[in-house]
Amino acid sequence: MTAALYARGAGGPSECAAEYAMDARHQDTTGETTETTVYVPLTGATRLDGDLILPEHADRVVLFAHGSGSSRFSPRNRAVARALQRGGLGTLLLDLLTRGEERVDEVTAEYRFDIPLLGRRVTAAIDWLEAYPQTAGLPLGLFGASTGAAAALIAAAERPGRVTAVVSRGGRPDLAGEALARVRAPVLLIVGGRDQQVLELNRQAAGLLSAPHRVEVVPGATHLFAEGDTLQRAALKARDWFLRPGEQGLDM
Repeated sequence: MTAALYARGAGGPSECAAEYAMDARHQDTTGETTETTVYVPLTGATRLDGDLILPEHADRVVLFAHGSGSSRFSPRNRAVARALQRGGLGTLLLDLLTRGEERVDEVTAEYRFDIPLLGRRVTAAIDWLEAYPQTAGLPLGLFGASTGAAAALIAAAERPGRVTAVVSRGGRPDLAGEALARVRAPVLLIVGGRDQQVLELNRQAAGLLSAPHRVEVVPGATHLFAEGDTLQRAALKARDWFLRPGEQGLDM
């Protein structure tokens, strides 16, 4: 059976829950995991495309916010998502820009650093997940890479009652600005040990968080975690944080 699912309205759970339409296309069930192409609606006829993967009996879900110039097809984020899925976590990898915006951004780069816009998009996806029958009510984690980390933190501040954990990998949490003080969910900031500038920015951002948090340094990793098994180590740290938020030790 194949299906693509739409939710109408992105203003909040009550609007998103109103109605679903189904079109026989992209749903694949392999073993105990179901992958569905989903569309998160924005105002008018625009939408964000995403891939929702739910292991059987998944009891929580993680929404991915990719970094600047990337998309839901990011091989690094997909590698992290697979590690989470093996741990029984559902994942939603989402394009934060519409297809038209992506085409413009490839030329001008005007959207990739629009952090308030990206934060609103992540917030809309949180509301969509709350309305979608298979994920409604599940504990929700946010995973952000690069500028996506700032968008995730802004969304966590906007939906404190829904977000249970936030993880940043090689992120720019400093770009979340005043939202940092309003985040309530435990925050894990994973940074490469050789990514010195970003590490310092993460430590500065950590100082502005009032929520429980930890800065986790992965030795030998640079910004993209391309060295050896550094990405896998980061993924396992993220998995453990989402499963047991804040139980791995805190900096405050």
